[in-house]
Amino acid sequence: MAKYSRSALSMKESLKEISEQKAEQFLNTFYFQYGHRSIADLAHLAFAVEKLSILAAIVLVDEQRWDGQERSTRYQNFKKSGYYIPDFGGDENLKSEYSATLDFLFSEYEAFSQEMLRYYTRQVARPDSMAEDAYTRTLRARAFDNSRYLLPLGTNTSLGQIVNARTLESQIARLLSSPYKEVRHLGELLKQAAREPAFNVHAESVHGLVEELKALSADLGERAEQQLLRPVKTAPTLVKYANPNEYEIQSLKELAQAAAEIMGNTPIQLAPLVDLVEGDPLEIEIATTLLYSGCHYSYRQVREQVQSLDAKRREEIIDLGVRHRGRHDELLRTFHSGQQFRFDILMDIGGFRDMHRHRRCTQIEQGFTAAHGYDVPPDVTSAGLETRYRQAMQKALNTHNQLASTADPHAGLYALPLAFRKRTLFKMDFAEALYISELRTTGAGHFSYRNVAYAMYQEVARKHPALAKYFRVTDVRELVDLLQR
Repeated sequence: MAKYSRSALSMKESLKEISEQKAEQFLNTFYFQYGHRSIADLAHLAFAVEKLSILAAIVLVDEQRWDGQERSTRYQNFKKSGYYIPDFGGDENLKSEYSATLDFLFSEYEAFSQEMLRYYTRQVARPDSMAEDAYTRTLRARAFDNSRYLLPLGTNTSLGQIVNARTLESQIARLLSSPYKEVRHLGELLKQAAREPAFNVHAESVHGLVEELKALSADLGERAEQQLLRPVKTAPTLVKYANPNEYEIQSLKELAQAAAEIMGNTPIQLAPLVDLVEGDPLEIEIATTLLYSGCHYSYRQVREQVQSLDAKRREEIIDLGVRHRGRHDELLRTFHSGQQFRFDILMDIGGFRDMHRHRRCTQIEQGFTAAHGYDVPPDVTSAGLETRYRQAMQKALNTHNQLASTADPHAGLYALPLAFRKRTLFKMDFAEALYISELRTTGAGHFSYRNVAYAMYQEVARKHPALAKYFRVTDVRELVDLLQR
């Protein structure tokens, strides 16, 4: 298609003329020499990524141009998933403690799944019109909505993604620049997969046909093998220069240092579930967002510090975000500023994974941490399981703290369950704020993001009361039909 756009040939003529060698020559000229990066938008690749941790999956899918699906915590039982084991530098005692904690969390996950299923079956009887298997399946999904809070970030998951080669190139570079060892290795695997022949789902059956043809005619069989079993390399040329992004690595490191210096030992203030922050002059917003991404403070708290600085110091912060920018580097996502609606959201990691799918908005993530504590699902309390739940969280937290100084400085994060909170700044326009509020408040949704979406609506209604009437939200305070999915 790229060749077609740059020649007088018809599409069919272009297809007949192209070959792997000619494609590489074309790309070397237009993609790399002339910098026509839009060419890579036309190459779409399908990947299956398996046995990566939930932590790594969250990092992997953090692309604004991304299409895919991850294994669902609502419809699949994760009890046999296994988990990622970080590098403990040969310390078998720490490795044993880590494994014991994750084994315990998986055991509790299974127990809570069963307990919550029994709780829901006591709450709602099966209607005569509903089949037994459908009834159990629906309530089991509700049970998983609660028990998933016990799954640690180290839990193995899987996902499928279909991305264009330009997104893949930037994705690989971003993964290779990650502070997480597992994520960097994942970037290497994606690059390797893109340069190798694609999996041919028909290879086995075609191979049988080729063997039959060879039995009839050796020459015909050889020709069939060359045509039908020819390895197809999907994007070897397009990703060959996908390397760690030094601009991102150095900038994020220096911005985190600047955030630590400016915020000092200021305690993290209590913050609401959702905070719609007011508009700022662009320089204030950019400087605040740059620092926000490198700390665990709320946007409002960081902004107060930025506003107290003089104009020169704020300019120095912004300069940190561009100092290491190379000729072909796009600006950091933290420069995406100027949107009217900016929601600073502090929610459980499990619920964040659902909100993460809203890619029409700009998402500025903070790192994983135990600093914000964890959520307790209301139904866990109603089922009489809160004490046991808190004991599990405390055990995970103790292990997290114990692993803070291991060979892998991030090892402890893998022990944190999805119940622990994570802060993310969502920037969007009015249409997206309305869309999320309407979509995510429906009764069939998970209670975590339902509360967030309704709080978003409430924030807009409070600050823009004339616009509230245009939202068709479901009031999350109303009782839901547990059998409605």
